[in-house]
Amino acid sequence: MELTVYLAGQIHDSWREDVKRKANERNLPLKFVGPQTNHDRSDHVGEHILGEQPTDLHKDDAASSINNFRTQVLMQKSDVVIALFGEKYKQWNTAMDASTAITMNKPTIIIRPESIIHPLKELSNRANVTVDTIDHALDVMAYIFE
Repeated sequence: MELTVYLAGQIHDSWREDVKRKANERNLPLKFVGPQTNHDRSDHVGEHILGEQPTDLHKDDAASSINNFRTQVLMQKSDVVIALFGEKYKQWNTAMDASTAITMNKPTIIIRPESIIHPLKELSNRANVTVDTIDHALDVMAYIFE
C-alpha cells in the first residue's frame, strides 16, 4: 500500500525535501504532493495563464484562484495531510490548508514548535495528531504500516 501525503506549509525553505529524504530513509511507501514551491511561478501563474492583469489586486486574485484550484485537486487526491508551521514566516497559507484538510475530513498531522502552541490550540485540537517535529510526524506515518 502506498499513501499520498499532501505537504502543506510555507515554501521558503527545504523542509519538504527533509520530509521526503527521511521518509525514503525509513522506506516508507509514501508519495508526496503539495503547493507550488516555485514562489515566482505561484505569484505569477494567473498572468501566465490569463494574461496581464490591470492591478496587483487582480493579479493576486487570478493567481490565488489557480493556486487554490491546484491545492484542492491535489489535497482531494491525498490520503493524509501534513501541515508544518514554522516560526520564521507568516503561516496564513498553512492555516488555510490545514483548515481545508480538516473540513475535507482528511487525516491531518500538524507539526508546530512549542513557541506557537497557544496560537494554534484550536486548530491543533481539530487535527488528528499534533507533533513537534518532522521525525514525530513520520513516526505517526510509520505506525500505519506496522
